[in-house]
Amino acid sequence: MQSGQTPCVVIAGRPNVGKSTLFNRLVGRRQAIVSDMPGVTRDYKEGEARLGGRLIRIVDTAGLEEAAPDTVFGRMRASSESAIGQADLILFCIDARAGVTPADRHFAQFLRRQNRPVLLIANKAEGSAAQTEVYESFALGLGTPLAVSAEHGEGLSHLMREIADRLKGDEKDAPDEAGLSLQDRDASDEAAEAPIKTGPLHLAIVGRPNAGKSTLVNALLGAERMITGPEPGLTRDSISVQFRDQKGDVQLVDTAGMRKKARVEEKLERISVSASLEALKMAEVVVLVIDALLGVHEQDLQIARLIEREGRACVIALNKWDAVADRAATMKAVSDRLEISLAQMKGIPVITFSALTGAGINKLMPAVRQVHDIWNCRVSTGELNRWFEGALERHAPPLVDGRRLKLRYMTQAKARPPTFILFGTRAEQVPEAYRRYLVNGLREAFYLPGVPIRLQTRGTKNPFARDSQ
Repeated sequence: MQSGQTPCVVIAGRPNVGKSTLFNRLVGRRQAIVSDMPGVTRDYKEGEARLGGRLIRIVDTAGLEEAAPDTVFGRMRASSESAIGQADLILFCIDARAGVTPADRHFAQFLRRQNRPVLLIANKAEGSAAQTEVYESFALGLGTPLAVSAEHGEGLSHLMREIADRLKGDEKDAPDEAGLSLQDRDASDEAAEAPIKTGPLHLAIVGRPNAGKSTLVNALLGAERMITGPEPGLTRDSISVQFRDQKGDVQLVDTAGMRKKARVEEKLERISVSASLEALKMAEVVVLVIDALLGVHEQDLQIARLIEREGRACVIALNKWDAVADRAATMKAVSDRLEISLAQMKGIPVITFSALTGAGINKLMPAVRQVHDIWNCRVSTGELNRWFEGALERHAPPLVDGRRLKLRYMTQAKARPPTFILFGTRAEQVPEAYRRYLVNGLREAFYLPGVPIRLQTRGTKNPFARDSQ
């Protein structure tokens, strides 16, 4: 580990020994999907924990299995080995109830060859029944095992102390409670008066299964971070990674494919979709990946409408564009479908690319940054009301119950997404058609394409009307 870097602890072991449960315990929240079904974790997942007053990066990996490199399990093992290669400490988990298996012996031998410190964890060791098997794990040659039960929380405090002790370095290299090493404190004090930098842009990649989301993430990162292949549904959990584009940091989340709700039957898929929805809600910008060969399906539109309801900015990404025969006809069909079925996000940007070859990938992040700026846009009250007066002159408010609405002025309440408040007598009775007229006018006049626009109303109270009792 280099000076100043956050130490990395990687949890490894064969499938279904409780690695994800232990990961959730260490990071302090249910961040990884947990299931009794073996092989749930596929891409390695990262989280942060503070142990012994020090920030530590915890990595949950897929189960180690012997498999051909071109199979799903072979790709999962390659992903796990990639994570192990950057570890400062490996937590090798075995199932204390099952005892030491031939697979455990095989992978213990593999880990010994990695020349990295290993801490042997005998998980599922609740009660006295598993104690015999815990002692048998000495035979793996990885030192004294720590008996824990991640599911029941037993032995975790001892484990956390042991991890902190194993990662202790020189005091000058160890971060203090603020996450800064001693040699960095002077630099941080000098920078204390500098402007506070904004956080990373939160970007989620969503879409139907097999649309190419993980391949797109790998293309953006320039590395094989996510497991990809022709099999649909490879990604099961939401995986968050960071990278930098030309304008700054980006927190990127790859999500599991979302099928129609009626077709989601397995419990594991329901959990995966739930994690995808949570990632969508936490994002600022959402990239909706669509298979250009299949066109825009109803499920794609349902996901887009969900993005709009959550108030997120959106970019449509047409993948596999290199395989499209008639590009002009395909683009026209997509544009017509979006204009008819997604009018509430009129002008949404559409990017064409091939995640597999990388052609057109460079167009995506500029479009994401642009729509993010629009999503954060603010309009001055004076400029807004000058437009509003013109809008009233061009198309006066309709009669409601034989009486004309008196709309007085408008202001922007907030951005992210742009939200406007309309004030006037009985403004809450403005018909939906007139609301759409105002929203479309706002979108066109102040250049707000591709983002949701919220229009709220505030009626004025008649001071001469007696309150009904």
